[in-house]
Amino acid sequence: MADSQTQKIHGVLTPNIVPLDDRGAIDERELRRYISWLIDSGVHGLFPNGSTGEFLRFTVEERRRIIAIIADETRGRVPILAGAAEANVRETLAACEHYLALGARSVAVVAPFYYRMSPANVYAYYKEIADHSPIDVTLYNIPIFASPIDVDTVRRLSEECPRVVAIKDSSGDLAHMMRMIAAVRPNRPDFAFMTGWDVAMPAMFLAGCDGATVASSGVAPQVTRKIYELSKAGNWEEAMAAQRRLLPAFDTMIAAGDFPDGFREGVRLLGFKTGRGRSPLAPESKQKLRAVRPALAALLGEAALLAED
Repeated sequence: MADSQTQKIHGVLTPNIVPLDDRGAIDERELRRYISWLIDSGVHGLFPNGSTGEFLRFTVEERRRIIAIIADETRGRVPILAGAAEANVRETLAACEHYLALGARSVAVVAPFYYRMSPANVYAYYKEIADHSPIDVTLYNIPIFASPIDVDTVRRLSEECPRVVAIKDSSGDLAHMMRMIAAVRPNRPDFAFMTGWDVAMPAMFLAGCDGATVASSGVAPQVTRKIYELSKAGNWEEAMAAQRRLLPAFDTMIAAGDFPDGFREGVRLLGFKTGRGRSPLAPESKQKLRAVRPALAALLGEAALLAED
């Protein structure tokens, strides 16, 4: 098996939304404009085809096109962690090969979803992928949607599979993160830990996380980068102050509708033509989104001021 290819994943990697046109098709021009804005705003990397990007609502061909557009627009300026969450091992490995050819740094693979699997079978699933993947693999723990990945599974995979180089953990469980780091880091100091929990980034960084892959970075990238940099510099009081000021905007986007509709609305308020998401909205959901626009716009304005402080 090949060794890991490049430097350790770190920093704030943004799980981007995908703008759609009036027909519900991928709006390539607007996607490119949004991606360039994110990079210019200081994100350390991109995470297309994640939960925020509604990957399950796109076809295989559309998911590949999304990565192709983003890779072409990025032109190597930042690394791409490409979501490769297909429904089975064979299709996941095909995605791994395709995204490597497009220039992705790593692929993020969600634990088996729909069917809830035992820890032993979660391990077997990832082991099969890691043993045959031509590109580095980032484990993706999001237990609200998929089979959970326990500490021992992460430890075993990190020790047995050089291709498994990181984990993105969206459980929000600080103790779980600390246990994973304690179990893995002594034998794999190159293994990266990324939190997917927007509301506690400084705490996760203090616990030892190398970075964050959070939905709010797609709406307030300067602020999330600032929280990361303050934390890594040990300025915990300032980092927590920035986190507290970001929290109301995050809470508003979460409460605005079914995920990720509120974040799509946040990107729209930044001046991008996002279109509506792939899932139809009930009339009351549309009304709810309209109702939060003034408050969300004000909060995003405050976040912009925070980034300039």
